[in-house]
Amino acid sequence: MTAQKEFTLTPRRRGFHLVTEEIIRNLPPLPPAGILHLFIKHTSAGLTINENADPDVQTDMEAIFNRLVKEREPYYQHTCEGDDDMPAHAKATLSGTSLTIPITNGRLNMGTWQGIYLCEFRNRGGGRRIVATVIG
Repeated sequence: MTAQKEFTLTPRRRGFHLVTEEIIRNLPPLPPAGILHLFIKHTSAGLTINENADPDVQTDMEAIFNRLVKEREPYYQHTCEGDDDMPAHAKATLSGTSLTIPITNGRLNMGTWQGIYLCEFRNRGGGRRIVATVIG
């Protein structure tokens, strides 16, 4: 069985946002065993898996990424879309655009403290399109 669904996440402000439950609500039916592949159709946002318990992780991840990739660097050439645009592209490359998660007993098989994050790198990124492909 292979199923695919495309959906839009609720727009969020810049930052790292737990979206596990929103992703699950939008998935096609899951098989007893298989693989979920998630792909974000944007070049200025990403997906990652990280801790789902302590919200300080979200704040710290934002601070780390902002320190790694600063705005208004004099060597940026792609600047016509705002100060957050080129850094958003670089951060999306660092975080990645897809995830692969095992499905076991009809559920996502992630660790107890793992959650799916939307990494929103634009100040106003809007709704982000996700393609979910279930193979099983």
